[in-house]
Amino acid sequence: MAFGRAGRLVAVLGMGMSGVLVLVAGCSSAPSDKVVLSVATFGEFGYDTLFRQYEALHPDVQIKSLVTDFDTHHKGLATQLAAGRGAADVEAIEEQYMPQFRQSADKFADLGKFGATSLQNQWTPWKWQQGLADGGKDVMGLGTDMGSLALCYRKDLFAKAGLPTDRTEVAKLWPTWEDFGAVGDRFTAKVPGTKFTDSAGNVYTAILNQAEENFFSKADDSFIADRNPNVHRAFYLAGAIGAKGETAKVVPFTQPWTVAIKQGTFATMTCPAWMLTQIHDAGGAGNAGKWDVTSVPGGSGNWGGSYLTIPAQGAHQQQAYDLAKWLTSPEQEKAVFAAEDILPSEPPAYMDPAVLDKTDPYFSDAPIGKIYATSADSLRPNYRGLKDADVRPKFGQALGRVEDGGQSVDAAWAQAIQEARDAAK
Repeated sequence: MAFGRAGRLVAVLGMGMSGVLVLVAGCSSAPSDKVVLSVATFGEFGYDTLFRQYEALHPDVQIKSLVTDFDTHHKGLATQLAAGRGAADVEAIEEQYMPQFRQSADKFADLGKFGATSLQNQWTPWKWQQGLADGGKDVMGLGTDMGSLALCYRKDLFAKAGLPTDRTEVAKLWPTWEDFGAVGDRFTAKVPGTKFTDSAGNVYTAILNQAEENFFSKADDSFIADRNPNVHRAFYLAGAIGAKGETAKVVPFTQPWTVAIKQGTFATMTCPAWMLTQIHDAGGAGNAGKWDVTSVPGGSGNWGGSYLTIPAQGAHQQQAYDLAKWLTSPEQEKAVFAAEDILPSEPPAYMDPAVLDKTDPYFSDAPIGKIYATSADSLRPNYRGLKDADVRPKFGQALGRVEDGGQSVDAAWAQAIQEARDAAK
């Protein structure tokens, strides 16, 4: 149940039973005097308009957009790098997979040789650091977005439960996640026919991502989930909410999740900025003004964020770098936020009035620019180990068993730890 920013499993054209999609933007062939640059992403990055703008600014360039789902994209890239062929000129990598691909840094171009080090101050220091490889000597990727967290809630359902509805007052209800759980009990007692939140997995992920270390030690990448109090606290807090039947038991971005949003089945959900579009689309016009956005317990946290990398096998590395540099510039990141609510990872962008002043009428005119920029400014990253993608799902699956009544929290924790330990070997 762990999803990165890439977990925006959007509906895409042409997907077959294999789950693999190749979506080509522009013509399939180009005049011989044009350089064709392929850009591979997972989900939608909000780049379609930018691609057309870049082509207009660079008549000698044609961009081919390749979009697949989250897992297909990253597994495919690993295969292409191992084979030495088949990778796109520009490859997006989600932060969850960066530690894994950093072990193959020699298969990526060092962007420092194209001048990337001069751009360092564009990004928050932690975002820049996560894009480095080879002990910090090479620049492996340029940061795109970040997934700083907020909390989305249904004002009408809060009113029904006799709870405050003003976003400032709502934030005061839950300075901590323990308080959040207590509010869930109050809500359920008043509105027993409605679930307090969407899933235990989402609550767990939000709590966990506020800690510096999760499953692996930052010092030596050793497995520490079985003795890390951060993992234990997150699991037991989320598990308690699930065990009490206060979740809708819906996996984000699935059809049941979409239906639950539209029908008002649950009242709260953790939401990075990029999820607002998902809620809007799922809820439809009939739910406009019923949602609002406030701060998340604990004040911050990160759910997602990606990098643009240049595989070394590419024939047009300089041109690919020029495109990646342009796409990740503050001006373009501001444009993507304006159009798609995908939050920039660069202070010059997210502290710009163009971002700070943005409100969203669907979410009761919430000042989403200020809310997410404030969260971003206090965000501290958490370490992702080399086997994070293998270990993380074990805990989400365990929480699912708790929600379904198949296991107690204690039994689910014991099984998750054993499975995670095995996956980390």
